[in-house]
Amino acid sequence: MTAPLLAVEGLTKSFESSGLGRRRRLRAVDEVGFTLAAGETFALVGESGCGKTTVGRLVLRLIEADAGRIVFDGIDVRALDRTGLRALRRRMQLIFQDPFASLDPRQRVGEAIAAPIRLHALRPRDAVEARVDELLRLVGLDPAQKRLHPHEFSGGQRQRLVIARALAVEPELLVCDEPVAALDVSVQAQILNLLHELRARLGLAMIFISHDMAVVRHVADRIGVMYAGRLVETGAARAVFSAPGHPYTQALLAAVPASSPRGRATRSLLAGDPPDPFAAAAGCAFAGRCALAQPGCLEARPAPAAAGDADHRVACHRLVAARELGAAAPRDDTLPERVAARIARMRARRAELPG
Repeated sequence: MTAPLLAVEGLTKSFESSGLGRRRRLRAVDEVGFTLAAGETFALVGESGCGKTTVGRLVLRLIEADAGRIVFDGIDVRALDRTGLRALRRRMQLIFQDPFASLDPRQRVGEAIAAPIRLHALRPRDAVEARVDELLRLVGLDPAQKRLHPHEFSGGQRQRLVIARALAVEPELLVCDEPVAALDVSVQAQILNLLHELRARLGLAMIFISHDMAVVRHVADRIGVMYAGRLVETGAARAVFSAPGHPYTQALLAAVPASSPRGRATRSLLAGDPPDPFAAAAGCAFAGRCALAQPGCLEARPAPAAAGDADHRVACHRLVAARELGAAAPRDDTLPERVAARIARMRARRAELPG
């Protein structure tokens, strides 16, 4: 069996808060583990504040973990010194949610893309500009635009620039932190298609962080659903979408817009609020919002159990009841087709305009 490109085990991270005159500890990531194969996309999904962005930054060691292992291509990432980490980071890059905030407004975009190439000496000095032009064409931009500043681009174009800058160092892994959350639907589709094409062309592995199951459906090979810092369900995307085993996963799928008002009316959306992040829960963190919860759910933390195939695992004491509930709930699988149809109609109308 081929070893995974990335293996994460028992990853844990806490932050301290000293507000209101008292010190409290928040466990943002709680014993998270997953693997990622070369060329594969693993999506981390969950509500804001569940810890998925923190996981991405821990993998890149932009913040330091309290415990756990991160192994990239056989290298123990947490054991690296500063020099070793700098060399490794060329192979792992981050795409930020807000491209405008991650670009220097005073720097021309061509220089922003050229800087990492020069830093890692990836091209001879006289070949850097040609490489910048190549990267701009790769992400669908005109090389002549390299002399412009970030504010002269649209939101979708800026996201393409950030992708080009990440690709400048020829990485093997991209951590995409909500890369389309700030874009409208038609531009989202363009960026998702671009990421899909780049993955196929360059053999990239991706950790795709998102709160939107409709977006994840387009890009993910495997999915990890996070709640309150923990992975509550993992598995192949097809298995998670067709037979979600955790009530929280079912709630996320229920939040995807339905194709008809009747379909939406038959679904029960998630009620209540996430648990207090400063209060350590002994049992299931989702129990306070779960319609299937019983007293035992509050007493013991559920261990991941196989749900169908061996790769599909769910951390739920009421797994059988949750699966039955999920099977009874209608699901809308037409969203990708409807988005594509909408984009086609928009393009047809534009083609009919004079000039």
